[in-house]
Amino acid sequence: MPEGDTVYRAARRLDEALAGSEVTRFELRVPQAATVDLRGEVVHRVVSRGKHILHRIGDWTLHSHLKMEGEWHVYRPGERWHAPAFKARAVIATARAETVGFDLAEIEVVPTRDEGRLVDYLGPDPLSADWDPAEAARRYGADTRAAHVAIQDQRNIAGFGNEYANEILFVRGILPTRPANETDAAAVVELGARMIRANRDRSGRIFTGDSRPGRSTWVYRREGRPCRRCGTTIVGGALGADPTRERIVFWCPNCQR
Repeated sequence: MPEGDTVYRAARRLDEALAGSEVTRFELRVPQAATVDLRGEVVHRVVSRGKHILHRIGDWTLHSHLKMEGEWHVYRPGERWHAPAFKARAVIATARAETVGFDLAEIEVVPTRDEGRLVDYLGPDPLSADWDPAEAARRYGADTRAAHVAIQDQRNIAGFGNEYANEILFVRGILPTRPANETDAAAVVELGARMIRANRDRSGRIFTGDSRPGRSTWVYRREGRPCRRCGTTIVGGALGADPTRERIVFWCPNCQR
């Protein structure tokens, strides 16, 4: 699933392509919104909130979520799409660009004044202008579930996914199963914010400071390999809020206790 930094970059590309221009083509290829037509309206902004993308067009907001496979492409007018047309769920074009959302899992259009009902449940976003680390720490630190689960709950902090959860907990020396309310919440939040901000403008994530292939992560997807710190074999498993939401988890038994 794309994490907050990926979604941030996608929204920025869309904003650069569309903002300030009049919509000349608007198609939503989903039953619940297929009749919505915003042609003639001006795109004010395209922004991200956690893993959500918000197109603010005229008095309306188009909300989309990438989930596991979704992505937005930006094309020049008339340029051939790089994905099959049958996967397109949204098309928004202006005189200078055409943007296409493929395999989007959620699409809604609401008056911008009601935008909050779609995203206000989210916790603070470290990539947003109104980032509130104290509130993020309060929410995460009050969660009694496993730290690996709590840090990915978008109601606590918006934007962190599984890769960040694994890497943050390793660097902080926290066993993934340890209850979040027994960890230093402020330190976890501060580290996570620094990590995602450092990766915000990169095409590939780097957690170790080493961008060479296969050396950018501490534990993520490194099961059976030696820990980069102590040499202990990295182990793996699965954790989730419930069996339907389990995610792969990796940790060093020596560094994380």
